[in-house]
Amino acid sequence: MSAEPDGPEDRLRRFATIWSRAVFPVTSTSATRPEFEERLLPLARLLSEALRARSFDADAGRTAGAALVEAHCTDPEALSRTLDCVDAYLVLYCGEDGDREDLRARSARLQHAMAAGFAQALRERTLAEQEAVARAALEAQGVVAQALHATEARFRAVFEGAAIGIGIADLEGNVLQVNGALRRMFGLSEHALRGRKVKEWVHPDDAPQTWRLYDELVRGEREHYHLEKAFYRPDGTVLWTNLTVSLLRDADGDPQYQLALMEDTTERRLLNLRLRYEATHDALTGLPNRAFFFERLEKALGAGGGQRFGLCYLDLDGFKTVNDSLGHAAGDRLLVEVADRLQACATASGEMVARLGGDEFVALTTGPDTERTVDELAARIMNALLAPISVDGRELTVRGSIGIVEGPAGERSAAEVLRSADITMYRAKSAGGNRFELADPEADARAITRHGLTTALPTALDRGEFFIEYQPLVHLGDGSVRGAEALVRWLHPQHGVLSPDRFIPLAEHTGLIVPLGRWVLEQSVRQAREWRDRHGGEALGPLRINVNLSPCQLTHPGLVQDTVDILERTGVAPDALCLEVTESALIGADDDLLKPLRRLAEMGVDIALDDFGTGYSNLANLRRLPVSVLKLDRSFTQSMQQFPADPVDLKIVEGIVSLAHSLDLAVTVEGVETGAQAEQLRVLGCDTAQGWYYARPGPPERLHELALVDATG
Repeated sequence: MSAEPDGPEDRLRRFATIWSRAVFPVTSTSATRPEFEERLLPLARLLSEALRARSFDADAGRTAGAALVEAHCTDPEALSRTLDCVDAYLVLYCGEDGDREDLRARSARLQHAMAAGFAQALRERTLAEQEAVARAALEAQGVVAQALHATEARFRAVFEGAAIGIGIADLEGNVLQVNGALRRMFGLSEHALRGRKVKEWVHPDDAPQTWRLYDELVRGEREHYHLEKAFYRPDGTVLWTNLTVSLLRDADGDPQYQLALMEDTTERRLLNLRLRYEATHDALTGLPNRAFFFERLEKALGAGGGQRFGLCYLDLDGFKTVNDSLGHAAGDRLLVEVADRLQACATASGEMVARLGGDEFVALTTGPDTERTVDELAARIMNALLAPISVDGRELTVRGSIGIVEGPAGERSAAEVLRSADITMYRAKSAGGNRFELADPEADARAITRHGLTTALPTALDRGEFFIEYQPLVHLGDGSVRGAEALVRWLHPQHGVLSPDRFIPLAEHTGLIVPLGRWVLEQSVRQAREWRDRHGGEALGPLRINVNLSPCQLTHPGLVQDTVDILERTGVAPDALCLEVTESALIGADDDLLKPLRRLAEMGVDIALDDFGTGYSNLANLRRLPVSVLKLDRSFTQSMQQFPADPVDLKIVEGIVSLAHSLDLAVTVEGVETGAQAEQLRVLGCDTAQGWYYARPGPPERLHELALVDATG
């Protein structure tokens, strides 16, 4: 098999070769086929340039059609083979680097123009031959009659044999002649078509310029025009065509006829409409999809004149459970039923429902009074979900959470509106679900900030944006500093210093808490080693460092090994480290969860039960936990701010301290802010305390200073 031509000129010559081989057998010429190919090459180049031109010019096609007649290709079969060749090979060999759909459309228009040029040239040639015959009538009357008959026969054969519809009308719009292709398009006889007026073919979908162009043509002000036009057939169906209308002039150049060439594009249009529908509608539910909804939303937001919009963003509650328990097929049937119910809720003018994906739907209402209508729409949606849905013989109860955004058009973009609705929907879901909430700009701002912090967390650790402050742990008996709790902070480039409550929950949610916790542990233990090396363990006593562990770190398999590695690298003894675990994290903990804590405790690391008193406070459970320190929640110290303190609270603290000591557990209290609180806690038997009364969290140097003051008296 020969290789395909490489350059544009090679491809053009290949097209000319195919064209000459197709047409040469039916051409009356004395030239050889290579000579005939050289004559077609300029015509091929003309068609190629017209195909790829910035703006379409039908004159190239008419010129090529007329040139065929000049080259003695007057046999009807020559035109038919030419059109077949152009249709099959012009785009293939001359349409590189272009939009194939656009090139195919241009090729079809060039074929129309070639047929029109061929017909016009053949007609003019016929007229010329008739004139020549008339001048030679006295000399060769019989020969003239025969030539005239042959010419008319050739023209009639081209006219009737063309694959596209051809019609001729006078300048008053009376249809004079139609070919078979046109009759088949309309499903009418020649008699029925020839009795029609052109202007009777008005259709509601006609482009605004359709009849203006027609009037200009019959007045002789333009030579041709091309557009897409619809016609009604006798059975009421619609025929869509690519229509080219050209003006035919007589020998003196005066307008005489109008020639219409029609290509039936009905099936292509239906296919395009179907593809458009599939591209803009959800395949499962038939509702408009995300792309279509965004188009409508942007149009609504771009409206002026006091127009408003209302948006309901719906997410089904517990839909994942349906998929997990009954399978995705059942979930799909559930979504179809929900979509049908939602569609029935949005039937008023300016309302629509769409599926964004998964179990997320949106409902949009527009108009001047959406403050009221959007609430009514949300209420209808909630009511529509009340009745159970039957799926595979099961009655499923469906509930949903809705976020509502309402406001004037023109103030926000579609992306901003949808983001606000999404945030509001999750706020409704967090509040228990089966409800709708109105958008709150302040809540949106907080959620956006949280999202920004979440996305910035992974790189913040690499950029060194975290640092640690230390709050001293003070012995209530003698007031000496016994250690410090390490509290991580985030120095955010935009938001400044952030406390742990702003980012620790986000780190736990993303899993970054594990590397962050490991970093805090290593930095804190290194700081403890530095305190010992710089100030001497004997002078200051055994300073301990307390480090918080999150629930995610407890379940991480590398917790024990990471702790051992850090202690060995820094040369710090295990008893200088205390790991704090919240009481809520150990409620109902099984042996697998407690195993790493037990291993650490056996090594000598202290385990503190943090925030004790905020959970179920199952005192009996203390016996099985590997803890050596109880840290009472600051709520106990807050109850002692009033004087005298509530005797019931005092008894509770006294009982907890007594029980803890009986179990050989030390007791630490948080949130000490006054000397009276500190004294009361000392009397109750608490061992150590921390709080602003002693010092706020600060740099490690501050702990050095406090410890040195205590050590020197």
